[in-house]
Amino acid sequence: MSHSPHYRIGLVCAIVGAIAFSGKAIIVKMAYRHGADAMTLLMLRMLFALPLFLMMAWWSGRGKSALTPVDWLGVVGLGFIGYYLSSYLDFLGLRYISASLERLILYLNPTIVLLLAWVLYGKRISLLKAAAMAFSYLGILLVFGQEVSMAGSDVFLGVGLVFLSAVSYAIYLTYSGHIVKSIGAMRLAGLATAVACLFCIAQFMLFRPLDFNQLTPPIIWLSVVNAMLCTALPVLMVMIAVERIGPALTSQIGMIGPISTLAMGILFLNEPLTIWVMAGTALVIGGVYLVTKFGQQKTFITKESNNV
Repeated sequence: MSHSPHYRIGLVCAIVGAIAFSGKAIIVKMAYRHGADAMTLLMLRMLFALPLFLMMAWWSGRGKSALTPVDWLGVVGLGFIGYYLSSYLDFLGLRYISASLERLILYLNPTIVLLLAWVLYGKRISLLKAAAMAFSYLGILLVFGQEVSMAGSDVFLGVGLVFLSAVSYAIYLTYSGHIVKSIGAMRLAGLATAVACLFCIAQFMLFRPLDFNQLTPPIIWLSVVNAMLCTALPVLMVMIAVERIGPALTSQIGMIGPISTLAMGILFLNEPLTIWVMAGTALVIGGVYLVTKFGQQKTFITKESNNV
């Protein structure tokens, strides 16, 4: 069956977007090897990406009514917890665990959203979805056990921080529904990420006002790559893909993200590839696929257009 160029371009954009998003952890781990810390790396990434988010917010808000004070309060709150806090915890956790394990934990996001809906709203989780979630978390345990045996107890801290990052973004998704209906998904994403950028810059200026020793050329260039190729480009690619092939197929193609992170971790970071890592990755991807396939959610959930 042949597809139109319009459709094929959407497929390519979805693939490129998923792979580009997955490179974020690789870039951060490489920057850590140059002596950077999480606060500096996050500030640089958000500083360089800020123009994109401002343009996104302006473009999606053309011809629409101005935001009310209540809308702005929601945008600031969601930007803080969904993008600033989630990203900062993620960057902190990456110091202690591999890029592939980080990506797998973030990939659990749809399961965390389901758990929050169960805890907060009493929404029932079917036996099929519960079994699929169990497979996903079993996969995380396999990879986690592998890393603890190789890297020691610091892995516990890293896993905890990245999991809290995933929970933070899941809270954003859970509470963003009413604001999305009011101002639109793209406008909310643009404004909330711009707010998060300002939080990250303010945090750096408050706690590192005179500490520019880390702003070396390698760290700056890696941050530029992170902001442009692993943030700006994939956001644009995913938007094009959703418009051309739909959110469901775009989300399914996004499953190559953990695989590409695993491959890049081996190639650029010399991370080990073992039978436990491969088995854990397969369980996580398969479990999340079943959760999203048979879930009730109609919205497009991805953890980087998603977790910036």
